[in-house]
Amino acid sequence: MKKRYDHIIKGGTILCMDASFTVLEDHFILIDDGKIVDILPVDVIRDYRADCVQDARNCLVIPALINAHSHLPMTYFRGLADDLPLDKWLGEYIWPLEAKMVTGDFVYDAALHGAAEMLKNGICLTNDMYFHCDKIAEAVTKAGMRAIVSYAIIERDPNTPHKSYEANMLALDEYCRDYPLVDCSFAPHAIYTCSKDLLKSAADFALKHDWLLHTHLSETRGELENCLKEHGKRPLDYLADLGWLEAKCLFAHGVWLSNEELKRLGKSRSAIAVCTDSNLKLASGFAPLKAMREQGVCYALGSDGVASNNNLDLLEELSTTSKLHKALNADPEFLPAREAFAHVSIEAAKALGKADSLGSLEKGKAADICIIDTTNLQSSPLYNPYSQLLYAMGSHQMRDVMVAGTYAVQDYRLTNLDEAELVDTANRYKSKILRELNIEKHTKP
Repeated sequence: MKKRYDHIIKGGTILCMDASFTVLEDHFILIDDGKIVDILPVDVIRDYRADCVQDARNCLVIPALINAHSHLPMTYFRGLADDLPLDKWLGEYIWPLEAKMVTGDFVYDAALHGAAEMLKNGICLTNDMYFHCDKIAEAVTKAGMRAIVSYAIIERDPNTPHKSYEANMLALDEYCRDYPLVDCSFAPHAIYTCSKDLLKSAADFALKHDWLLHTHLSETRGELENCLKEHGKRPLDYLADLGWLEAKCLFAHGVWLSNEELKRLGKSRSAIAVCTDSNLKLASGFAPLKAMREQGVCYALGSDGVASNNNLDLLEELSTTSKLHKALNADPEFLPAREAFAHVSIEAAKALGKADSLGSLEKGKAADICIIDTTNLQSSPLYNPYSQLLYAMGSHQMRDVMVAGTYAVQDYRLTNLDEAELVDTANRYKSKILRELNIEKHTKP
């Protein structure tokens, strides 16, 4: 008797995103136990059996997308205090609101909403920094997606022992062992919210336990100037001198990094999460992508929080990034579509230390796969699939999204969640938020 596999995805144009950027037609993907068993010509499909056979003809079949930097529970703050500079946005609105509203229940509900939005946009994994991370782990698992989670460590009380932060993270790591789609990182929020001693102990902790470090870095000119004034060093140099570049780091933003800092970064195991839409909206500046590429810096794209984006659409993020940097460099050949797509797939997996299992469609890797319908006006005619993804398609065309061999979205519908219930819950929280703060002037046209 022939072995029965879990899934077959048959036909379509398969963008493997392997080292050769292989594109396959007339093939099928064989999936079992959450992994890709093989990718074979359809001529031999009669030799295989599966419990579920998905027809992907007239579709693009791509690796599910990877979001390098997010704050999932900020989904409920979407549109709350727009058109403000970062310091005012954080200090006068977001942080006071979080102090009043953020509970375990709030984080769970908002993270569930954010995970649902990400999945419908084809995202299988997000690297998240926030509070009540046990609730984020529960929420993403219920939704059926992956996450790397960490408490955003903001040192409000300098007398708090640094070992307590480490103990909390180790406890979270132990807790998340019951959630196989969830990993942990260590995330001091930023240089300007953490002491030198805490940042040094974080680097030591990450090296000892082989953990990813995740922080905000060089997001604004003001942050750079304050670091120079207070520490006499540029931000990356300051962290490097505290041992950070000996560990693997994911630095969110990197807008104001110098060429010398990028050269130093390019020789390390660390990477940048480029958050173009958020940086544009907050007028923070532009990440120096050309210099990053010249210095061999690994970078991936991140959405940042919904409150500063204001969506979780990585295809939109990708299109904006590519076109913006063509204009900034006066070079239409800069960041072509195929190369750009790597920064939400295989390069994003590398940035997070996940390239052995995620980021491309290859034998032995996790079955994290998106199927995108191309039988519509927006996608016709289709000459170059990479160009179509970047410049024409939208995430609303994600028909099916598989994570670890299980469909989290099928035929455009969430399989584990009720979308109408999520919307109702969000609107209930909206009423609570408006009662808590006098913010009508920033929520009405």
